[in-house]
Amino acid sequence: MSDVIGLVLPFFGLIFIGFLVARITRQPLEALGWMNTFIVYVALPALFFQLLAKTPFERLTEWSFIFGSVFSTYTIFSLMFACSVLTSRGEIAQSTIKALAAAYGNIGYMGPGLALLAFGEEAAVPVALIFCFENIVHFAIAPMMMALAGDDKTSPLRLILGVLRKIVLHPFIIATALGVGAAYIGFRPPVPAERLLEYLSRAAAPCALFAMGVTLALRPLNRIPHELTLIAVLKLILHPLLCYVVLSWVGNFSEIWLFSAVLLAALPTATNVFVIAQQYGVWVQRASASVLITTCLSVVTVTGLLYMIRQGVLRPDLFP
Repeated sequence: MSDVIGLVLPFFGLIFIGFLVARITRQPLEALGWMNTFIVYVALPALFFQLLAKTPFERLTEWSFIFGSVFSTYTIFSLMFACSVLTSRGEIAQSTIKALAAAYGNIGYMGPGLALLAFGEEAAVPVALIFCFENIVHFAIAPMMMALAGDDKTSPLRLILGVLRKIVLHPFIIATALGVGAAYIGFRPPVPAERLLEYLSRAAAPCALFAMGVTLALRPLNRIPHELTLIAVLKLILHPLLCYVVLSWVGNFSEIWLFSAVLLAALPTATNVFVIAQQYGVWVQRASASVLITTCLSVVTVTGLLYMIRQGVLRPDLFP
């Protein structure tokens, strides 16, 4: 257990340091803007490109792995959405945000750092594939569901173009595509460029975790949703369990690929859920509370998951 604690303590410690510094200095949330820009547009794309470009191309086309991961996520989404629609008598907009809170994990800020720390550089490929394809679906689902709810008055053509723009121009997805292309043609950057990418990659995880801690500290916890128990159980327990079973069933993946996907499924609600809620003016404060509380709970659940992986409780061959 001590090695698992030693693994997760620095990781969650960076989030706590960001939280503590934000409480002490009392800087406004807007002051975090340039750091978020650096993380999203520079550091994490550099990390994805550098590691994917070094990966044999045939390992980047594991379609059954991608299907299993996305299927698990959207099964959880569908369960939470159905429960919310039934209890709210057809409220689609709020149900969409609740479903995202139960299914959309923090795979951007927390995923790469924790997976690489736990499983090494080999985890970069499954992390990048999951991030790329799950976000493509997330970017499409949110505006379409809001349009269905009647809260988005955008015309169908503009809606489709907006979704495509978010997908094509997202820096993580661009970096993933460039990394896959570089792997396909065997391209290696010149030594100075390689060193620059290395510096940026090393900064990605610490900066992302610190920024996440600051964000959690500066968002008020005013309204705790009564659905939080169900959201937390679905996100932190059922989602990784379902991902483990589905991926064990659909393919014979390496141990690191399987457990990287399970770890990403176990991550708490993404801060993007709050951003989406704020964009549409739906369930905003409760979405913020869901992010904060699931993140706090994940200290225990993610540590427990890593312990079970290290102790062999979760086998990589559930269906030998």
